[in-house]
Amino acid sequence: MGMKKKLAGLMALSMMAFGVMAGCGGAQDSGAQAEGGTLRMGTNATFPPYESVDENNNVVGIDADIAQTVADKLGMKLEIINMEFDALIPALNAKQLDFAMAGMTASPERAEQVDFTTPYATGIQAIIVPEDSQIVAIEDLKDKKVGVQTGTTGDKYCSDDLGEEHVQRFESGVVATQALVNGQIDAVVIDNEPAKAYVEANEGLKILDTQYTVEDYAAAIAKDNTEMYDKINGALEELKADGTIDKIIAQYIHE
Repeated sequence: MGMKKKLAGLMALSMMAFGVMAGCGGAQDSGAQAEGGTLRMGTNATFPPYESVDENNNVVGIDADIAQTVADKLGMKLEIINMEFDALIPALNAKQLDFAMAGMTASPERAEQVDFTTPYATGIQAIIVPEDSQIVAIEDLKDKKVGVQTGTTGDKYCSDDLGEEHVQRFESGVVATQALVNGQIDAVVIDNEPAKAYVEANEGLKILDTQYTVEDYAAAIAKDNTEMYDKINGALEELKADGTIDKIIAQYIHE
C-alpha cells in the first residue's frame, strides 16, 4: 500500500467535528427560517469527501460546496452547523436547521420524517475488512461482528440483515475503522468514498469488490417547510441540469 499513513489525522478531524461550524464559532439555537438572508445547513463532518473538517476547523467537501452554490443562487449567506448524524433529522423538525446535507440516503424510513429533494449524488455502501480476512462476500458477514456509524443506512441494513447482536455502533466511520484495526470487530459497512479514505489512512485493510447496496443522496428538509423545500429543490435541480453539481463531485471523486 506504500508508505504507512496514520489514522490519527482522520481521528482528529472526527473529534474536532462536533460543535464546529464552517466559518462560525458555534451553533445557534433560534429558529432557522433563513432569517436575515442566512441559510442554515446541518451536517456531520466525518464523511470525506462529502464533508470533513479542515485545519482551520471549517467544514469542507462535496456537500459544503454544493450548499454554497445553492446559497449563492438564492442570494443568501450559508452557515454550516456540524452535529452528530442521528441528530440531524430532529434538528430539522425542531426548526434549528433549514436543510441537511450529510451524504444522507433518501430512504423510505427517513422520508416519513422529512422531505427529500431530488437526488444530487449516488453512493455505494462498501465493506471494509482486514487484508487477511476470510470475508469475501456479503453472505460471509453472517455470525460476524460488523461496525457501523450510528443512524446511517449501513446501520439499518446490517441490523435488519444480520441482527442487532452482530452490529456494533460507533459515533463515526473513523472510530468504527479504528475498532476494526484493533481487532474488536470483523468488518465495517459504510459509504464507499469515506471507506477509501479510511483504508488509505491505515495499512492492512481493504474494500471488498462486492457492494452492499447502491443508494441516492439528497438534501433533507422539514415536512412543513414547503417554501424552503421549493427554493432548495429548485436550486439543486438547476445546478444538476447545468452540470455544476457534477463538476463539484468530479473535483473530489476521480473515477
